[in-house]
Amino acid sequence: MSGSVTRVERALAELGLPTRVVRMPASTRTAAEAAATCGCAVAQIVKSMVFEGRSSGRLVLLLVSGAHDVDLDRAAAAVGEGLSRADPKRVRAETGFAIGGVSPVGHLAPIGAWMDASLLEHEVVWAAAGAPDAVFAAPPAALRDATGAAVFAVA
Repeated sequence: MSGSVTRVERALAELGLPTRVVRMPASTRTAAEAAATCGCAVAQIVKSMVFEGRSSGRLVLLLVSGAHDVDLDRAAAAVGEGLSRADPKRVRAETGFAIGGVSPVGHLAPIGAWMDASLLEHEVVWAAAGAPDAVFAAPPAALRDATGAAVFAVA
């Protein structure tokens, strides 16, 4: 198992999330692929998207339903500053994850998180676990609490 997947497993245990990492036989890189592979609705997929604050330069993690695109104006209002896509090399260096496998937990350094309110409508959501074929399922409220995410309306 890769180091990033192992880091996610450790983080899940440390945070007390009642789940385990599952390696899937097919890619879960996109929300549609993940939903098909996990056997759930696209809306139950958590897209972990990393942005950079335009003023602060800090990285920001948006946990967004696979059914939604990010409205950057709404996200910026929630975060308190304008947002730009973060450079993939910086994302990997500072979170420990490559884009397509960014997990909501297990980052190399703390990162502020915001969660799409619609994810809380589901009993279970599925998130990336550090590799394009690794995922975990969790109750969305537990994931919100574990990440310390503020909730905002994406759409």
